[in-house]
Amino acid sequence: MNQERADEYLKINPELVTEILCRFLRAEIGRAGFERAVLGLSGGLDSSLVATLCARALGPENVLAVTMPYKTSSDETRRDGRTIIDRLGVRTIDLPITDQVDAYFARVGEASQMRLANVCARQRMTVLYDQSAAFEALVVGASNKSELLLGYGTQFGDTASAINPVGDLYKTQLRQLAAYLGVPESILAKQPTADLWAGQTDEGELGFSYAEADRLLVLMVDLRRRRAELLRAGFAAEFIDRISTLIRRNRYKRRMPVIAKHIRRVATRPTRGIE
Repeated sequence: MNQERADEYLKINPELVTEILCRFLRAEIGRAGFERAVLGLSGGLDSSLVATLCARALGPENVLAVTMPYKTSSDETRRDGRTIIDRLGVRTIDLPITDQVDAYFARVGEASQMRLANVCARQRMTVLYDQSAAFEALVVGASNKSELLLGYGTQFGDTASAINPVGDLYKTQLRQLAAYLGVPESILAKQPTADLWAGQTDEGELGFSYAEADRLLVLMVDLRRRRAELLRAGFAAEFIDRISTLIRRNRYKRRMPVIAKHIRRVATRPTRGIE
């Protein structure tokens, strides 16, 4: 299979996927005993799509979009978030995180951009889970399959949620679905960014584009092609190794904490009444 075939594999039926994901949202939120959803809305592609799906599945009155800008958040990000809120008619609340984040670093001292980004992501999740209690709603996540496989996210931060409707969609597929659902072109066309600092982009940090990564990921992960087959498909050895390393190193982010089993289970006979 060559890279062109990988592009074909990445194509989705957006109408069918929309139906499946809306059904998923209604079923899982209802199964947990809720009728509402709460999500963080940055104005980026992923959260804009998830907000659109939630509004479609549950009704806009049952969706709370929380905007949580930090002082370095761009005007463009805030404007795009407002566009989605106005377009969908969902409920919203604006809760900037600057004061609490800066108070923490005033106490512990200056830190790297990465530490700042992680604290911002985790502070936003703290806000979301509090708002989920206030709104009596389930937290819905927006991390896509590309980010999850590559580990491009903060554990217990932006990757945290109760349910995630888009975690099995690659970024390439997510763009197709967003276009089908009418997410504005201004959001579809802009560079993916977590808006962590001025000029920051996902692909700039990763060192490659999502389109490049998705072609390789779909062959490597979904179709389980071996390294030799990936080389024959035209991928550079260094790129294959880089992606493989990211997937392996970030496996811990994709699963629940590993719990050590009690030694008694393997070393001794169980006490009567304990299995």
